[in-house]
Amino acid sequence: MNDKYGEVEILIVDDESDICEILQFNLENESFKVETASSAEKALEMLDKNQYQLILLDVMMGGMSGFRMAEKLRKEGNTTPVIFLTAKDTENDMLTGFSIGGDDYISKPFSVKEVIARVKAVLKRTEKKEQEVVGKELHFDGLNIDLQSKQVYIEGMSVLLTKKEFEILCLLLKNPSRVFSREEILDKVWGDESYVLERTVDVHITRLRKKIGNHAIYITNRSGYGYCFNPEINQLI
Repeated sequence: MNDKYGEVEILIVDDESDICEILQFNLENESFKVETASSAEKALEMLDKNQYQLILLDVMMGGMSGFRMAEKLRKEGNTTPVIFLTAKDTENDMLTGFSIGGDDYISKPFSVKEVIARVKAVLKRTEKKEQEVVGKELHFDGLNIDLQSKQVYIEGMSVLLTKKEFEILCLLLKNPSRVFSREEILDKVWGDESYVLERTVDVHITRLRKKIGNHAIYITNRSGYGYCFNPEINQLI
């Protein structure tokens, strides 16, 4: 057993009770604290009363779907890591999951050992990134990023980004004028999620540009190379 996970609380959301029981039993054997919800609606009630470090979220459920629940959380500014569990494993479904702020995507039927490994990997990445950004801020021409609270402001107005959109923006803004290939962005933002497609980067960049309004012009695409944050773009227009 791993005592270091004793303070980590995980919420499992799945309308199949046997899956909840199997995952809860095995995660608790790893010393995680685990609670379960049989619907997205019930999970949202629990999230109002408690804070979890990770959510294992089934996509296909009666009532509100897992995708809708995750989208609602992100719109409300909840950045709790989410791992989707689903019997659907098409490329479009994966892109949907990641575009609304999912951190990982596991297809059913799954190996319990794989789930545990993915859970630990997501938690490790989250912990590392939180340690790196504590007490820091980024600023550029009315665009302000509080890396500790993970909030983005444009001219003082809050902008709600998904976790991946936030991390892409930080990566580019921390390295002005440096061009990152899609592969580099995948490596730095998605880490060991090697199955994520390069197209996923384009999806996230498109959504990010829409959300940051006039500042979208600074995120430029060098054809054949990748993306960069170009602070000199106004001088070139």
